Amino acid sequence: MEQIKQWFNRVLANSEALALAGTLLVGLLAILWVGDLLSPVLASIVIAYLLEGIVVKFKSFGLSRKLAVIASFSLFMALFSYMIFGLIPLLSIQTVELAQQLPGMLNQGVDLFLGLPEKYPNFITEDQVKLVFGQVSAEAIKYGQGLLSFSVTSVLNIVALVVYLLLVPMMVFFFLMDKVDIVKWFACFLPSNRRLTTEVWSTVNEQIANYVRGKIWEILIVWAACFIAFSLLGLNYAVLLSFLVGLSVLVPYVGATVVTIPVLFVAYMQWGWGNAFFYLTTVFLIIQALDGYVLVPLLFSEVVNIHPVAIIVAILFFGGAWGFWGVFFAIPLATLVQAVLVAWPSRHDEIET
Repeated sequence: MEQIKQWFNRVLANSEALALAGTLLVGLLAILWVGDLLSPVLASIVIAYLLEGIVVKFKSFGLSRKLAVIASFSLFMALFSYMIFGLIPLLSIQTVELAQQLPGMLNQGVDLFLGLPEKYPNFITEDQVKLVFGQVSAEAIKYGQGLLSFSVTSVLNIVALVVYLLLVPMMVFFFLMDKVDIVKWFACFLPSNRRLTTEVWSTVNEQIANYVRGKIWEILIVWAACFIAFSLLGLNYAVLLSFLVGLSVLVPYVGATVVTIPVLFVAYMQWGWGNAFFYLTTVFLIIQALDGYVLVPLLFSEVVNIHPVAIIVAILFFGGAWGFWGVFFAIPLATLVQAVLVAWPSRHDEIET
């Protein structure tokens, strides 16, 4: 109890630590309380932050910030339009088709595994196979119906869709164009003693920029490689499966393992134990190996090393709290926690002072 009291006394006596704690607390509470209401604003801030790297790149070519923002925003709108009118409809179609055919695929799997009791009667029985696949089939049908209902609900929710389509690009443009003025205005509300806060943000900003830039490139490269491989080999649902493989890199150590199951399952249902199945498996494993042992070291050489257990905990915690964006920014948020712990004043710092 005395140690806790001493800790509070040290924190309350340090104005910079109080400023950092207050800033983090206000930001967390704002996200928790009004995050859903202001989700278009938060999404626009994230996108503008990601585009800032492209703006800096254009400025390095000698363009003014205004022209650099216009060029970066034009690229964003081209990609945004492709996703809205090209990629998302195609993904929706393939998702619905796969959900509709999934029960039939599982029935084929049951027929395959029903032959196992005859070959290995001492290890597995026919009733066990039927029980397992009955449960799997029921879960698959439930999730398939969920995907279908989700698609219908998304299509019917026109108001929210229009809000995102109109407001998000507009706010992204203004966040980029008026970045300096917005940052100055926001800084007026921060505590005056914010040296520690600035130090933490400087460290985290560098790490987030490196991580997000590398992660986006990793997603695009893995997605493109898988799409080309799946299309050349003639795999069904190539767009959907390659997209899932690309997104799987967001979850280190786990995503690659999980996404392998649907890829190989669809390949087997399409070709069986033929040469095409083994060709696809070999190519897919080569892509995964190149991603893990070549691409990741090249892209993330400047990112702070965090223990794998800490990464998994961060993904589970932030992903459970904020969904997709929580998973996407799990490692940067873990870096934020690490930077705060490193910069936080300790008794040793006070003794030296």
